[in-house]
Amino acid sequence: MPDFLVIGAPKAGSTALHAALEQHPQLFLSTPKEPKFFLTDERPPARRHHRGPGDAHSSREWIWRLDRYEALFAAKPPYALAGESTPFYLWDTAAHARIAAANPAMKLIAVIRDPVDRAYSNWTHLRTDGLEPEADFGTACELEPRRARDGWAPFWRYLDLGRYGAQLQHLYEHVPREQVHVVRYRQLVDEPVSTLDGICEFLGIDTGVLDTVPGSNMSAWVGPGAVNDAVRHVVRGGAAVGGYLPPQAWRFAERPLRAVLRRGNAHRPSLDPAVRRELVTHFVDDVALLEHLLGRSFQDWLGESGRGTFAVRRSLAPSERDASQ
Repeated sequence: MPDFLVIGAPKAGSTALHAALEQHPQLFLSTPKEPKFFLTDERPPARRHHRGPGDAHSSREWIWRLDRYEALFAAKPPYALAGESTPFYLWDTAAHARIAAANPAMKLIAVIRDPVDRAYSNWTHLRTDGLEPEADFGTACELEPRRARDGWAPFWRYLDLGRYGAQLQHLYEHVPREQVHVVRYRQLVDEPVSTLDGICEFLGIDTGVLDTVPGSNMSAWVGPGAVNDAVRHVVRGGAAVGGYLPPQAWRFAERPLRAVLRRGNAHRPSLDPAVRRELVTHFVDDVALLEHLLGRSFQDWLGESGRGTFAVRRSLAPSERDASQ
């Protein structure tokens, strides 16, 4: 079993954090980054819970066998701590009990992000990949309950994945609070050195070793258009067929399609303030719960403007970042 996990949230910097922690000589991070083992209960993911575009072939990459999971950490040096990063562990309440049972001393790192910004990033990710069929973000959020009933996988839960207060409250029922380290996404972007040192101190390893968080894995925006819409249609159809093939077969076949979608260098459009105002209402009670649990203010998440992408914030001068907070 690993010694620590990066448990969430999706589209909140877990990929960048994983890449940063890999550089520490006292840490051993898994490949692949997201084994998803504690989502599985040691059985293959049920197809009825992976009916969204691309879900079936993606779920076949999950590592559900205990021997395969343990093998991910077999090469760990005796002096290093082992870890992996599956950002859905924070959201999945069943995973909380499995984690606690597997290693009662497990340390957990959660990176949380403005829930509306996170949801928009989630939607643009799937839209850019050609999988999200709904061209309007607000409408896609409205479709979430129906999609959940229809068995679409967790990554389609644009709003639900951002309810960190309820997620942490449940997690604390299984894992002592002192074993959970919560980091804000903006700290990871704006204050990488002190944030990484804080994580290292939490893990009990040397500080002053890591000083850089790599950029996030966001691709260029793919806007509307006859070619893009046609390619998206082919991607979704191919992903459905790919659910019955070895996962690497569809990963290979989709590369040229995604290359077409990502041929430009456009930046994603800013979120409509009216849409943000509407979506913020979904998080008011959960933000209050989060503030109660952590003793910190998150009122900035309830404002009328977000903070933009990882790349945008990195491009700002420190004074401009402060102004955006």
